[in-house]
Amino acid sequence: MRVIISLVAMCGAIPLGAQGSTDVFLAPLSMQNGRPVIGPPVNLTNRPGYDNQPSFTPDSKTILYTSTREDAQSDIYRIEIQTKAITRLTTTPESEYSATVMPGGQRFSVIRVERDSTQRLWSFAFDGSDPRVVIESLKPVGYHAWIDANNLALFVLGRPNALVHTDIRTQKSDTLARRIGRSLVTLPGGGGFSFVRQEDSTSTLVAATWPGFATTDLVALPRGSQDIAWVSPTVVLTGSGSRLLAWTRGGSGWQPVADFGAAGLTDVTRIAVSPDGHWLAIVATPRGEGRSDRTIFTDSTLHAEQCESPRLGEDWRRVCIPRNQSARPARKP
Repeated sequence: MRVIISLVAMCGAIPLGAQGSTDVFLAPLSMQNGRPVIGPPVNLTNRPGYDNQPSFTPDSKTILYTSTREDAQSDIYRIEIQTKAITRLTTTPESEYSATVMPGGQRFSVIRVERDSTQRLWSFAFDGSDPRVVIESLKPVGYHAWIDANNLALFVLGRPNALVHTDIRTQKSDTLARRIGRSLVTLPGGGGFSFVRQEDSTSTLVAATWPGFATTDLVALPRGSQDIAWVSPTVVLTGSGSRLLAWTRGGSGWQPVADFGAAGLTDVTRIAVSPDGHWLAIVATPRGEGRSDRTIFTDSTLHAEQCESPRLGEDWRRVCIPRNQSARPARKP
C-alpha cells in the first residue's frame, strides 16, 4: 500500500517495509476561466525507491519531501525548483515523514517514528537541526495540518482512525470525528481545514471552520482517491489512476484536467500546490524500468503562451508542446 509510511494500523504502529517506488513530479499550474491548466510535469527525484509527500516552502522556490534510501531510513530532503539541487535535511536513526513548514516559517514539522516505534509530531530547524517534540502525549500520529500557529488537525491511528484537534499552547487534545482518511489540508486563506470522512465505500470531502468546527459536506471523492489539494477557495484537485480531476463548488462533479497515462505514469496520489499558485507537485508511480531526467508529459489543454512563460526553466520550455501540436510524450535522448 503506497502511503505516507505504508499506513497500515497494526498494534498501533506503522510498518515501514511496504513502501512502493514513487517519484515526485513538478508541473506549471495556472487558472483559465476558473479551470486549472496543468503544464508538462518533470520528474524531480527520478530514482528507484520511495520519494513522496511533497510540500512547498512559503516562497514557492523549494519542495520538502520524504525519501527512503539504501540505508532503509526515511528522512526529509529539500529540492530547489530552479536548480534541482537536492539536500538531505535529516540524518537520524529515527524516520521522518510528512514535512510541513510551520506557521511563521522558521521550522518544519514531521511525523517521527521513534526508536521504540512511537509516532509523534516533532519539529526541526530548517537545516535539519534542533529536533523538538511538538505534542508530548498524543500518539500514534499519522498525518497533520496546521490550522494556525497554535492549532493542529491530526490523524491519529486507531480502530477507527480519529480526527483530533490539539492546541499546542495547552497540549490539550480533543477528538472531533472518527473514520477519517489521511488527507488533512488547511483551507486557502485560512479559517479552517478539510478532511475526508469515510463511510462504508464512500469517501466524502468535508470542510471544517475553525474555531468552532462547523462542517460542510462538499463532494464524494472518486472511488480509490485519497488525497486532495486546494487550488483556490473554490477548486479542488484529486488523483485517480493516471489522471488529475478537478471539482469546483457549484459545479456538476469531478472533471478531468490532465492524463499522464500515455507517458507511463500511474497511481497519482499526493498533490501539493505552491503558495503562489504557479506550481503543482504530484506523486506518481512510473510504469516499467525506463527512467529519464526529462520524463515529461503533455496536456492537450496546454496553451502556447504557457510554453513561453518566464517562470518555466529550460527543462520545461524545451519539451513544452503547444496545444495545436502533437501531444506525444517526449524524453531526453
